[in-house]
Amino acid sequence: METRRALLVDAFTDTPLSGNAAGVVPDADGLSDEAMRAVARELNASETAFLLSSDDADRRVRYFTPTQEVDLCGHATIASHAVLGDPDLDVAALDDGTHTLETNVGVLDVELDDGTVWMSQNEPEIREIDVSYEELAETLGVRETALDGLGADLPIARASTGLPFLVVPVEYLSDLSGMAPDLGAIERLADDHDCAGVYVFTFDTLEAESTLHGRCFVPGAGVPEDPVTGTASGACGAYLDRFGAFDPTPDEMRFEQGHFLDRDGFVRVDASEATATGRVRVGGTAAVALDGEVTVPEQPSDDIVEA
Repeated sequence: METRRALLVDAFTDTPLSGNAAGVVPDADGLSDEAMRAVARELNASETAFLLSSDDADRRVRYFTPTQEVDLCGHATIASHAVLGDPDLDVAALDDGTHTLETNVGVLDVELDDGTVWMSQNEPEIREIDVSYEELAETLGVRETALDGLGADLPIARASTGLPFLVVPVEYLSDLSGMAPDLGAIERLADDHDCAGVYVFTFDTLEAESTLHGRCFVPGAGVPEDPVTGTASGACGAYLDRFGAFDPTPDEMRFEQGHFLDRDGFVRVDASEATATGRVRVGGTAAVALDGEVTVPEQPSDDIVEA
């Protein structure tokens, strides 16, 4: 048996045991797909980032939930690069500046800037979705009038900056907090529109400096509700820019999320040049909650055993 270093890192916060926990395996070279799935199940974070060597970028990453591989994960990217950039952790001690990361959706830029990690996402893809407010209200467990009041300016849309989400605005924070979502219906709705999950937000916030408050449901990936979601925040930032929610789009927005799960965190979102450059950036800090080793059993041979 062999051991690999493994960490649990809370992203989009500077306080351990808040934000969104991600597993990080800094040296995953040589691990099989099944070994990575097993380690992700053992760490039991919503996603675990496995960092590998790359011929096309500074490093490659693969993301696994406890049940499956996913193509992109914002909070695990923030968490893993916070680990790589922390000289006290003796992993890589990356300097401030831009580093390249090979993912399943292409090579992305990740910038370290004095403790904050910024992740550039893919060119936005946004289209309006034809779904009735009645169906959506029943799926989310919220009153229909909480949804249709904003529809004239901010429609229901499928938005992606690497991972697609159904983006749904609601009127008040009380509507967001009181939701009783039907997770099976959310999974079916997301599947119908080829989305990873549903991101619901309101401009009614807990903190005055925040732009919006969000909740994200991803039951199809084994995550009923994600505490603080980088990929969905990027998609929502591009959505706000696309539909002109602000005039102009702010240089930086602050999205709050996770408070109803006692995992509060904040995502910094730069979508001010999304239309011009085709890129959105999300940023945040991270805090290490656990640093240790995981034992990986000997991996079975692929040889066929004959009786």
